[in-house]
Amino acid sequence: MPGLKKISQTEWGKVHRDVATGAPIAYDPDTDLYDPNDPIQVADFFATAKIVRKPGRPKAETTKIPTAIRLSSDVVEYFKSTGAGWQSRIDAALRDWMSGHPLKRV
Repeated sequence: MPGLKKISQTEWGKVHRDVATGAPIAYDPDTDLYDPNDPIQVADFFATAKIVRKPGRPKAETTKIPTAIRLSSDVVEYFKSTGAGWQSRIDAALRDWMSGHPLKRV
């Protein structure tokens, strides 16, 4: 989604220099959960860590299949001019057409 990209506050130049020189990672026992310079504490922390994911959009009852089709420019412009959800409206228009034109198997 446009406009949602977060800008990193990390000073990557300093990170790369510290890695190259082997400088220890800053650690504050009052605020940090473990000492990142102690391999045992790092292993213990990640052994008990849980992955937390934000719940995404709920799954629809009927999912759609991504596809690429070629449409006339005026058709695309018409539906785009109707605002957000224009692709769903194309889907609805095709579904409406299907209801009046039953598939004839050969």
